[in-house]
Amino acid sequence: MTLPTVAVGALGGTIAMTPAHPGEPVAPELSAAQLIRTVRGLEAVAHVAATSLRNLPSPALTTADVLDALAWARAQVDDGAAGVVLTHGTDTLEESAFLLDLLWDRPAPLVLTGAMRPPRSPGPDGPANLYAAVVVAAAPAARDLGAVVVLDDEVHLARWVTKTRTAGVGAFASPGAGPVGRVVEGALVLTLRPARRAAPLPVPAGAAQVALLEFTLGDDGALLRLLGGAGFDGVVVAGAGAGHVSPTAAEAVSCAAERMPVLIASRTGSGPTATRTYGYPGSETDLVRRGAQLAGSLTGRKARLLLWALLAGGADAATVRREVARRGGLAGD
Repeated sequence: MTLPTVAVGALGGTIAMTPAHPGEPVAPELSAAQLIRTVRGLEAVAHVAATSLRNLPSPALTTADVLDALAWARAQVDDGAAGVVLTHGTDTLEESAFLLDLLWDRPAPLVLTGAMRPPRSPGPDGPANLYAAVVVAAAPAARDLGAVVVLDDEVHLARWVTKTRTAGVGAFASPGAGPVGRVVEGALVLTLRPARRAAPLPVPAGAAQVALLEFTLGDDGALLRLLGGAGFDGVVVAGAGAGHVSPTAAEAVSCAAERMPVLIASRTGSGPTATRTYGYPGSETDLVRRGAQLAGSLTGRKARLLLWALLAGGADAATVRREVARRGGLAGD
């Protein structure tokens, strides 16, 4: 039987981290080829072509790094790879996965994975995660899912996945949705498939600055007011509950919405913003009247990346409103 080819691109993260000397803290050291050599059984799954793209902790990655990884992944598929795996640090993995999912325009699987435990720790999870990721990338059933995250033998859509705690191999979940599949006995078992996937966005060729602010108890909107003269092109406010702020912060939303797109998400991490439940100053209906747009079920982090991709891609106001409503689950289509 002819095995498929899977391209593995390494970006760094805990999966590649070792200490410079025994007992010291870890930092990215291992190359893509070294990572592959730690995984048993890959030769029975796919022909693996490994490339080191970056070797950084994920907080050091930029959107430019992610766009470079996207271009590399597209080229691998165009050259015949059945799927692509990117190894990535877990701190910002959900954000890179979501941005890649917005832009991924190939049917081939694009899989992100990483590790919660460094390679030299007791029971490292990196080799198992990388094995499962290659299984998913090689599986025909994973085609047309967009970007997915594979960790702890679970397959999560980039749209929903998030890191839910700082440590432990089961740190990733998809609140409100759950995983769409699992790797069982070396094979992908896909249990759910989304009814449709939104069309990919054009790859941004420009630049944009989008801020993310979280509303807190007693917040009067002072930080939001400061953004007006700081050169930002848009802002996402992660509001309390179903998307709420104080009356004074609502006044700051009004001022900001006159100058830039303002999206209102929920800081809770699960569930959509309300649309017509509350009517007090600072409620979701009040903020919409003031010119803000609700982000629906998009978390603040993912709403920020969507707004960034749209503004950096030159989208007009109508396109921004349409795409945010569609991808946040607030549109009829």
